[in-house]
Amino acid sequence: MTLRSKLSSAVTYAALGAGVAVAATRALRAKAGELEPPLEGVQQTYRWRGMDVSYTEAGDEGDETIVLLHGINAAGSAGEWREVFADLSKEYHVVAPDLPGFGRSDRPPLRYSAALYEDFVRDFLAAFEAPRVVASSLTGAYVAGVAGDRDLADLTLVCPTAIAGPEPPKAAVRELIRAPIVGDAVFGLLASKPSIAYFNADHGYWDPEKAGDDWPDYEWRTTHQKNARFAPASFVSGFLNSDVDLASALGALDVPTTIVWGREADLPPLSEGRDLAEAANCELVVFDDAMLLPHVEFGDQFVDVVAGERPDETVTVEQETEE
Repeated sequence: MTLRSKLSSAVTYAALGAGVAVAATRALRAKAGELEPPLEGVQQTYRWRGMDVSYTEAGDEGDETIVLLHGINAAGSAGEWREVFADLSKEYHVVAPDLPGFGRSDRPPLRYSAALYEDFVRDFLAAFEAPRVVASSLTGAYVAGVAGDRDLADLTLVCPTAIAGPEPPKAAVRELIRAPIVGDAVFGLLASKPSIAYFNADHGYWDPEKAGDDWPDYEWRTTHQKNARFAPASFVSGFLNSDVDLASALGALDVPTTIVWGREADLPPLSEGRDLAEAANCELVVFDDAMLLPHVEFGDQFVDVVAGERPDETVTVEQETEE
């Protein structure tokens, strides 16, 4: 076979491979279908920087507002609050957005950054009068970074962290996932059903069955929407890591702050929660038999914690705020 023939064959196989990858991506996207709202309530849209940001609203608008901000991961969405949203809405006006690039919100092919999410949190919170804020994981750092600019009633942060990806960030990883065809294939592996099940069992839930029978399928479907890979590309490559020093930022706030942690969490572990609570003089509430998502595993008890109650032996107040 001549060199020309070999090159021609290589090009042909590459084209066939690319065609198969594109077809597979399209088939998976069609199978995923259009996402329904993960929370029951009034479906609203917040227009921000040319994007439509979807959020669900429930409860009496005359009641105190609680804004629920989900954590960031490949399958992130406001559905993270599915076990507490309805119960909170009985006493509060509750609002839960899908962050830009996630869930049912627009997902333009931006190079997402921590600064972008801090700006979004700052602007979104400004739409409500002195809200209470509950935020999870990396989003907790975004809230801490902008809380001093907003009039907030209080904060509840679940396993907050400023670092959730490699340090320093890896531009090559981000660009690989952003790339046409190849990026879809790589992200498809990261967001496959086995990968989602692994994360849920290894880091998310002490008891994965508490995620709910239908939830892993919703997570898979949200990762197979158009442009779903772009925000997670920045997350897994470290570009969504925050520059905020959580202890300093929270310690400087004149806002009652409760830090909630799952005793079995390992990314980050409870030891970091204890150090943070002590350094920032925040109350630390620990849920037994829970990891990163105590608000899913123990929804009723978490609602009580947000309301300022300490319901049963599942919850331990390891540190109270020093006056």
